[in-house]
Amino acid sequence: MITFQDLFKRSVLSNWSTDLTLGRILLTMGLALALGLFLYFVYKKTFRGVMYSRSYNHSLILITMVTALVIMAVTSNIVLSLGMVGALSIVRFRTAVKDPMDLVFLFWAIAVGIVTGAGLYILAIVGSLVIGLIVFVLSRTPVADAPYLLVVNCATEASDSLVQSTLKGQRKRFAVKSRTISPAGIETTYEVRVGNGGSDIVREIAAIEGVRNAVLVAYNGDYAA
Repeated sequence: MITFQDLFKRSVLSNWSTDLTLGRILLTMGLALALGLFLYFVYKKTFRGVMYSRSYNHSLILITMVTALVIMAVTSNIVLSLGMVGALSIVRFRTAVKDPMDLVFLFWAIAVGIVTGAGLYILAIVGSLVIGLIVFVLSRTPVADAPYLLVVNCATEASDSLVQSTLKGQRKRFAVKSRTISPAGIETTYEVRVGNGGSDIVREIAAIEGVRNAVLVAYNGDYAA
């Protein structure tokens, strides 16, 4: 009589385990290294943040290779895979990722490692090339009107109102991001889109009577650059 345990051994255990030959290990790790270097190159060429982190970029290569190594071990033995799932479930990453694109590259490296470790080499290569091409195209797409932060220090309410009137007359879109009122005066931060006329608008606002200082700061929507 065939029991459930016999069926489980025949249908799962016998088909799950795969032999890890030296050739497959070297091929998988070599491809993971090559694709990790490709991620390194794409990240370095398309980085648009404030400060480039070389150690983070190096970690993309190592994450790809380590993930491929883990997946090879998981696909080779079901018992080992169950134990590894339990071990990896207690891992917690505390490093803060400030740029959303850094998170995208992190998941990209993990996905490439998983696919490569599973032996789907063509999928890993073609998928990486397609994603890399898309990232290059998006990074080279020009922005029509980049946002800027305009910080204006005014002595009186009247001069502050004149600044807003000037912005309404010269700019299609602007928004007040912060406003500080003190006995020394009024400091207002505007988000404006000035195109190529940034210096002109600064000179025009600085010439208003009662304006002590006007500064235009590059801004990418998350933090000053």
